[in-house]
Amino acid sequence: MSETSIRHHQESVTVQASPEALYDLVSDITRTGEWSPVCTSCWWDNDVDAGQIGAWFTGRNELPHRSWETRSQVAAADRGREFAWVVGGRFVRWGFTLTPAGAGTTLSESWDFLPAGIAMFEEKFGDKAKLQIRDRTQQALDGIPKTLAAIKRIAESSAA
Repeated sequence: MSETSIRHHQESVTVQASPEALYDLVSDITRTGEWSPVCTSCWWDNDVDAGQIGAWFTGRNELPHRSWETRSQVAAADRGREFAWVVGGRFVRWGFTLTPAGAGTTLSESWDFLPAGIAMFEEKFGDKAKLQIRDRTQQALDGIPKTLAAIKRIAESSAA
């Protein structure tokens, strides 16, 4: 299943693992580098509230032409159902939802380029904002199926 627009994208895959096991995997942000094609590592900014709604973490991202770090805030943390975060607390929302599917789970990853993110890109990049927004959108379109395939491989190999 694929749903696409300039500001939203979502894809799903069926994984032979329980919703709880998959949640424990995807909510462990320290493992993100194992499946993300762009984010090479993440760490909690404060171990006290790690994994809880409102907790902040930092991610290290790398592409061939640039590298950068972002801070994100956990927006949803419902074990076995949903784990999501918002980059910069308001710019881009990434998330995983988990739905039981027979003996496995339908794992969906979504990406939403929020209005504050669009506005920030317009302010930061001016006339080049549309190109930058298109580039970030394409990265999400390319990255989500790769991420889902890697999570499926990791989850099913550890469940075997």
